[in-house]
Amino acid sequence: MQITQPANRTQLHQFLTLLAAGCLTTMTGGVVSPVLPEMVQHLQLDPKWAGMLVSTHALTSALATPLMGIVADRIGKLKVMLPCLVLYAIFGTSTAFLTDFSALLLSRGLLGIASGGVAAATIGLLASLYEGETRARILGYATSAMSMAAIAFPLLGGWVGSSNWQYAFYLYGLGFPLALIMATQFKDKSSASSSESVIGGDTRMLFQVIRKPSILRLYLFIAIAATIVYSVVIYTPLYLKDAIGAGPELNGFVLAIRLVGASIVSAFGASRIGKWLGVRRAIALGFALMAISLVTIPFLSQLPLIVAAAVLFGIGFGIMTPNLYDTLASYSPPELRASVLAIGTGFNSLGQFSSPIFLGPIWNYAGLPMVFYTTAGIAIAAGALSLVSKKPKA
Repeated sequence: MQITQPANRTQLHQFLTLLAAGCLTTMTGGVVSPVLPEMVQHLQLDPKWAGMLVSTHALTSALATPLMGIVADRIGKLKVMLPCLVLYAIFGTSTAFLTDFSALLLSRGLLGIASGGVAAATIGLLASLYEGETRARILGYATSAMSMAAIAFPLLGGWVGSSNWQYAFYLYGLGFPLALIMATQFKDKSSASSSESVIGGDTRMLFQVIRKPSILRLYLFIAIAATIVYSVVIYTPLYLKDAIGAGPELNGFVLAIRLVGASIVSAFGASRIGKWLGVRRAIALGFALMAISLVTIPFLSQLPLIVAAAVLFGIGFGIMTPNLYDTLASYSPPELRASVLAIGTGFNSLGQFSSPIFLGPIWNYAGLPMVFYTTAGIAIAAGALSLVSKKPKA
C-alpha cells in the first residue's frame, strides 16, 4: 500500500491518529493489572493461574504481529488496521462480562491477536509516511507517546475500576471511535499489480531479508531489551518491598519515573544521539546505561538514589528503542517494511512473555539481586555485540 502524500496538517492528523492506535497497544496489558486482585476475589479465581490474564496477550501478540505484518504488506495496512481496531474493542470489553476462567483466558488471547494487528499496521504506516532522519525522529516521538501511555493507562484503569473492576475493561471500547477516525484520515491506494507482486513472490524475499545477520541481530536486541525492561517491571517492586517496605504507590512512582525518562529522551534526544554517535554506538550506550542502573538496584535504599537509577534506566531505553526500529526500517525494502517491523514487534512481545520464565528460576534459587546482575550482564553482552557488528552492505 502507498499512502497519498498529504498536506502538512493532514499528515499531522494522521500521525496523531497513529499515535493513539499505538498507545492502545500499550493499554492491552496495562488495564487489567490494577484490577486483577478484585477479579481474583470477585470471580474466585485460582491465584496460581490468575496472573496468566495479564501475560497471555503478550504471547498471542508475539505470534500474531509478524503474521499481521505480512498480511498488511499483501492486502494493505489500512485493511488490517480497521478490523483489528474493532476486534480489539470487542474482545477487550467482553472480558467485563465473562466469569469462567477459560473464557477469560480466551478473550485475553484474542485481544492479543487484535493488538498485534494494530501494532503491525501502526508501525508499518508510520514507516511508510516518513523517511530518513524524519522517520527516526517520528519513531522517537512514537516511543515517547507509548511510554507515557504505559504510565497513564494503568493509573486510568485503576481509577475507572476502583468502584467496579468491570468498568476498567470498558476502556478497550476506545477502539471503536478510533477505527472511525482512521477510516476518514487515511486513503488506501493499493494497485492490483502491486498486490499480486507481493502475493506472488515477496514471501520468499521476506525470508531472505529476515535471515540476514544484521536483521537477526536487531531482532535479538529488541527481544533482549524487552526481557530486561520486564525484569525491572516485575522484580523491582518485589525488591523495593523487601528492602525498604515500599508500597504500591512508591513502586508505581518509581516505574513511572523510569518511563518519563524514556519518553523525554525518545522524543528529543534519541535521533540526535544516533546521528552523533552512530546507530551501533547509540544502541550500545542504551544497553550500557540500563546495565549500570540494574547493577546499582541491590545497593540502593534511599529514595533519591532509587529515582536516579530509574531515570538512568529510562534514558538508556529511550536512546536505544527508536534507533533499533529506525535501523530495522532502513534495512528493509519499502514493500516489505511492515512485515519486517512487525516481526520485530513480535520479538518485543516474546521478550516480555519470556522474561519471568527465564528469570523466575534465578529469583527462586539465587535471590532477587542475582536477577538484576544477570540482566545487567545480558545488557552488557548485547551492547558489546552492537559495537562489534558490521554495517550491512547496500
